[in-house]
Amino acid sequence: MKSNFTLQPMISEKSYALANAENKYTFLINGKATKVDVRNEIEKQYKVKVVSVNMITKPGKIKRDWTTYRYYRKEDGRKAIVKLKKGDKINEFLNV
Repeated sequence: MKSNFTLQPMISEKSYALANAENKYTFLINGKATKVDVRNEIEKQYKVKVVSVNMITKPGKIKRDWTTYRYYRKEDGRKAIVKLKKGDKINEFLNV
């Protein structure tokens, strides 16, 4: 079955430190994914055991269209912070 969303590893200093210190990995998500969907997709893609999933919605920035002078808001972004079972790692995440 094909999933209707994509997972993209989020690489930043904070996410890299979180991965090393607490075994939590951060992914950018687009689409209407639930925590269960994210958990199943990560376990299937990376062959690891997920302990918990936290979701964060980042509101889109307000932009201005200079030809019509109207303001609009960009699409909201979502990210998932996934905690893995002790001993599991996602090597592809750290090599990106």
